[in-house]
Amino acid sequence: MGVSYCPKRKIFHLQAGEMSYVIKIYHQAYLSHLYWGKRIKDVNESNQLQFKYRLFSPQPEGFDRTFSLDTLPQEYPANNTDFRTPAYQVQFSDGSAVTDLKYKHFHIYKGKRKLTGLPATYIEEEEEATSIDFTLMDNQTGLQAILTYSTYEQSNVITRSVRFINHGDNPVSILKAMSASVDFRESEFDLLTLYGAHANECNLSRKRLTAGSHLIESRRGASSHQHNPFMCLAKPDTNEEYGEVYGFSLVYSGNFIAQAEVDQYETTRLSIGINPFNFSWHLGSGEIFQTPEVVMVYSYKGFSDMSRTYHELYRFRLARGQYRDCLRPVLLNNWEATYFKFNSDKLLLLAQEGKDLGIELFVLDDGWFGKRNNTKTSLGDWSVNKQKLPGGLKKLAEQINRLGMNFGLWFEPEMVSMESDLYRNHPDWCIQVPNRPKSLGRHQLVLDLTRVEVCEYIIESVSNVLLSAPISYVKWDMNRHMTEVGSLALPLERQRETGHRYILGLYYILEVLTTRHPTVLFESCSGGGGRYDPGMLFYMPQVWTSDNTDAISRLKIQHGTSLVYPPVTMGAHVSASPNHQVHRHTSLNMRGHVAMSGNLGYELDFSKLSQLEKKMIKDQISLYKEIRSIIQFGTYYRLLSPFAGNQAAWQFVSQDLSETVVMYFRMMAQSAEPFRILRLRGLNPEKEYLDKHTSLIYGGDELMYAGLSIPEMKGDYCSMFWRLAFEGYEKINNIEF
Repeated sequence: MGVSYCPKRKIFHLQAGEMSYVIKIYHQAYLSHLYWGKRIKDVNESNQLQFKYRLFSPQPEGFDRTFSLDTLPQEYPANNTDFRTPAYQVQFSDGSAVTDLKYKHFHIYKGKRKLTGLPATYIEEEEEATSIDFTLMDNQTGLQAILTYSTYEQSNVITRSVRFINHGDNPVSILKAMSASVDFRESEFDLLTLYGAHANECNLSRKRLTAGSHLIESRRGASSHQHNPFMCLAKPDTNEEYGEVYGFSLVYSGNFIAQAEVDQYETTRLSIGINPFNFSWHLGSGEIFQTPEVVMVYSYKGFSDMSRTYHELYRFRLARGQYRDCLRPVLLNNWEATYFKFNSDKLLLLAQEGKDLGIELFVLDDGWFGKRNNTKTSLGDWSVNKQKLPGGLKKLAEQINRLGMNFGLWFEPEMVSMESDLYRNHPDWCIQVPNRPKSLGRHQLVLDLTRVEVCEYIIESVSNVLLSAPISYVKWDMNRHMTEVGSLALPLERQRETGHRYILGLYYILEVLTTRHPTVLFESCSGGGGRYDPGMLFYMPQVWTSDNTDAISRLKIQHGTSLVYPPVTMGAHVSASPNHQVHRHTSLNMRGHVAMSGNLGYELDFSKLSQLEKKMIKDQISLYKEIRSIIQFGTYYRLLSPFAGNQAAWQFVSQDLSETVVMYFRMMAQSAEPFRILRLRGLNPEKEYLDKHTSLIYGGDELMYAGLSIPEMKGDYCSMFWRLAFEGYEKINNIEF
């Protein structure tokens, strides 16, 4: 496996896991895409390219009229004689925008290199991956592009990125630089994307490709609630367990674009990378520009297999630090219990109630600093509000530690309030355009992370707080997207670099902080899922999935999120009923089952609950602690989609297949409702599994092929829970199901 080259055919064969990716050099100059799919042993060009004269497809000078870049499937296309979407665009100092990047040479090597200043998937042993660099050169201008492909030995994964180097004497403006472009020689695909809004993230869209361009993007300065930086193409008959699918996931947290274009000859070009909207990069002589990494996954076993490939890779070769392999704590966050109205006594009462129920981590959310009694003030002033917390964070954290719990804290370090000492002292430290009014979002502005002094201020401010008290968890929030995008610190020719330089500054901050504080569990948040992307997972191994804590809403949010991201990355909390976002009443049982499907937490006032409710929560937490290793590090299967009807179901299977946890959800009650059967997946067909609630024993094959009968359920918003295992056969007592 790995990468091989046949000099006779000028063919590169990239093999990763069960897939092959094939590239051919045409006319010693152009890298052409031949194949991407199920692994093949050798390449003898049974699917060789066919050429034909097309009247309106021009030829490069000196070539036969049947050869045109407009019809050639390419690996990194320009806009020279190709009218389809280019992978890159540049402008030279003379104003011209014509490039002629041609293949020069390649380099194959074991392992996988890091990307300077950017997050990326990684390896721990050199043998895990093989990489190849293709060098392209424009001899007239000195512009060079190095296309890097890395193949994972044991996974159906290829990663791609591009490095531009200016070897010329004059500066070059990069106007567009995609991380990857793939030309498929067919167009019969469905396009899947994840769209949404704040508190309604990761809705699943599936539609048939038609002629023209289909794109998703963010122009907000963050990867956004509106579109996740992911896109996949699937054969029309593909489902969870069957069919071909090609996934593209961008390891980046800023403005992005992903586009599928079907041309007049029914070929499909998919490209993904930094959004060219309001972007350019001034590349001086000798300078380098690095694009983010794209993780490309192929599966011939349906969406479920694609998801498991992403899950495994992102859990163990994207997330880092001690919490990558550690069980995540059950937490209590005070936000929906108190909002800004709290003091030390109230927090300690909540913590004591939580401790009695089994909570392991108490998280103090917004409102602990400056004069922060509402959203209008104090962001940037990271000093303790002594009126609320007279003893400071240290005393509160130590008191909570003595209760037997860890202490966590909310920050929003990238933002500044106009009503703050930081803004009064440094009004030039925020993103802005001179002589233009500043718009506000949530009464706040965005700090300018293109400035080194701003990055260092954030690093030192957060570090000082983390060193002032025993803090083991940080919720890192970001509640405002960018407008009036500009930097007072950048020269004229670099103003359109502001958005990308901001993200580079953010990554620098996070690298320093997570390295300096390795025992702190960082959780990413941007009004929930507004920056739920692989770039953030490189620094923070979990994300607050959505500000919407309603159990019914979360069925779709968590189902859609799981298409790319593993459950261990999803923060999922039980909140009050009626829910504070959608005002829906749901049972504590159902709220618990939905939240137990990720990293379990609670976001309500325990002191207002009945004794029966407290007992139910205590039982939920006790059960979760028994099964969380399966939830967080087992294999995840989507059984029924909430986007398809009135039901949802998912399943978790331990790595050794010895135990499984199954959850089923029925939304609205219906008259004359049919009886239903739920077929499980991923079990050992040769083993017998004990239902730990009923003590009945079933074969793994029976559970997968005949299925489980779903008991009759009464009323709206109901859930069922099964736990089956073939080790121990002991019945679990004292647990409410």
